[in-house]
Amino acid sequence: MKISTLNLLSKDASKNLRNNATTSISSMTSIMSTLFILGIFVLFMLNLRMGIIGIYSKYEVRVTLRDDIKITDQRNIYKKIQASNVVNDSAFENNTPLSASYIIKVNGPNDISKIISQFKGVQGVNKINSNQNIPNNILGMIKMIQWVGVILFLILMVATFFLIKNTIELAIYPRINEVNMMQYLGATDWFIRWKFIFEGIITGFLGAISAVIVLYFLYSFAYHKANSYYEALCISFIKPSFIFTTISWSFILIGIILTAIGNIFVIKKLLIV
Repeated sequence: MKISTLNLLSKDASKNLRNNATTSISSMTSIMSTLFILGIFVLFMLNLRMGIIGIYSKYEVRVTLRDDIKITDQRNIYKKIQASNVVNDSAFENNTPLSASYIIKVNGPNDISKIISQFKGVQGVNKINSNQNIPNNILGMIKMIQWVGVILFLILMVATFFLIKNTIELAIYPRINEVNMMQYLGATDWFIRWKFIFEGIITGFLGAISAVIVLYFLYSFAYHKANSYYEALCISFIKPSFIFTTISWSFILIGIILTAIGNIFVIKKLLIV
């Protein structure tokens, strides 16, 4: 497709969205609502998994130092702890008659093995112990939650697609005369398809952005309220920044792809008619 054609379709799509503001806003609101519900579900499943793991594991590694450790070796160990990107927090313990040790807290269970490998064989380290007491039945529950989450996510994705598709039908069917006029003037079927696909891309993008913004502010409010209470119980939650760093890009792609596909299906019916 030529750049001039892309510019023409983009300008035409923006103009049509403004001229059909009521249906455009209705479509964006529908997309925003469905993606918002999808986002709530994703955050709920991720927080449920994190909460269950957090109850049964502190993600701690104890690095016990040798009794005859040199000052230079201890400084080297401390520098390695500070430089590690998987360390969440650390504390130094030197309770006589026990050997001095560093208590290293990491972000998740996968980081424990990384810390162990980083300090294994380091000069001045006597032994390394990890505290990860997650019962097997809890691990099984976590895996089950992950599989159930994946299945429900796919079901919600299908439901989201049909909701968006129905909204697109309601928005496009009143414009059947516009489609007939373009056909009468000699516009090809693919030109007409791309015209509405571009409108769908813009609508999906704006709807996804709106869903991310609403989700971020509502979740941030709930996060700060809940985190202050559950922090004492060593239960952590997904940080609100995760919405902008990860969920936002996924939602933009989902919004654009689903609306574009939905437009293709609807326009195909209109062109047949």
